[in-house]
Amino acid sequence: MAILFEIEQRDPVVYRQQTRKSTLVVICLFVLLAMSLSALLVALFGQPEVSNFKWNLTGVILGLTLTALIVRYGLWHLELMRPAAYGWGLKRSLMRITNIMHQVKDGVASNHPAAMQLLRFYHLGLLEMHRLDGNTSALEDLVAEREQLAQAMQTQGLASDCYQLHSEWLESVKASARA
Repeated sequence: MAILFEIEQRDPVVYRQQTRKSTLVVICLFVLLAMSLSALLVALFGQPEVSNFKWNLTGVILGLTLTALIVRYGLWHLELMRPAAYGWGLKRSLMRITNIMHQVKDGVASNHPAAMQLLRFYHLGLLEMHRLDGNTSALEDLVAEREQLAQAMQTQGLASDCYQLHSEWLESVKASARA
């Protein structure tokens, strides 16, 4: 089975410190690039008597584009960005399930194993995301649904420790909804 994402148990305080640090690095990179490119464009193409707004704006847009490219292709795989990449991957995985949630819920109602595993992964992922973000009030929102699903999975003989998102689960739920 192809694993698309795996939930890791991370310390929320350390996670937030690390993501703040990586965010600060990205902001500094953007400011440096945007200001440098704006100044360079004004120096090369600007005119003293005319507004140079278009050159400043072009420098900011180029700075933003370069920052995005540097982060994605240069920094994304470094240790510095690992917590941010983890958080982004977790939220992206949850969104994949959210996009087909009506199919997942229909599958759970008909005791479809892959749908049950997807919903369990979704619940565990939400718990992890809220825990990492420090959103303690949201942790209690799905308690009844989580417990009900865990009991249904136990009745079906399915493992409830679904900390990995498998592509086969998504495809199975999509296929059963088309049928």
